[in-house]
Amino acid sequence: MPKDLTGRKLGVIHASLISTRAVQKYIDEILPGVEVVHWVDDTIQNTNFACEPGTIPKKNLYKFVQAAMSQEEYGVDLILLACSTFNRAVEVARPMISTPMLQIDRPMMDLAVQTGKRIGLLATVPTTVPASERLLKLAADEAGKTIEIRTRLCGEAFQMLKAGHPEKHNDMLLAEIETLSKEVDAIVLAQVSMTALEPHLRQMNVPIYNSGRTAFNRIREILEAI
Repeated sequence: MPKDLTGRKLGVIHASLISTRAVQKYIDEILPGVEVVHWVDDTIQNTNFACEPGTIPKKNLYKFVQAAMSQEEYGVDLILLACSTFNRAVEVARPMISTPMLQIDRPMMDLAVQTGKRIGLLATVPTTVPASERLLKLAADEAGKTIEIRTRLCGEAFQMLKAGHPEKHNDMLLAEIETLSKEVDAIVLAQVSMTALEPHLRQMNVPIYNSGRTAFNRIREILEAI
């Protein structure tokens, strides 16, 4: 029987408002009874996007540390970074924050590197690609695995989503997944906004991992263990 998590607190740090909508269904389904404290700053995503892929403004790392400190003072049991582009911020903050922290992408990457050697990485935002590739390699190294990453970027899909056309966003990505699945052992979806595909991925040739489902399953495990 699942453990009652009433009284537990989860802090979630977002770099854009769109990710708050993407994670809510997993909060409702997987974490009933948990108090969730959101911190959102759209300027982080905007300034990340303004930089070359792989470059994160120092001020954004500082903003994450500030947000994490605020949530720690509030007394959360775990802090989740819900942005893929600057997932390195968790590693920067760890020496300063006592509360456990988790990158939203890390659980799916841990699963993917256990599934096979050839990992497909599907992204819709260019700035996410270097950060996701780095974290995927880190997960493989820590698991003692050797992997090959095959990255696909579908920026047009993200533009469709922002323009209010989620069906076109999904169709573009499903077509890309069908092609990529012929070349890899597993696929990870690089942004939490791509969790919208989950209902369409039940009959695929390879496992498709999204950061929403895998992260919140891991969060539940952590909170139950406290």
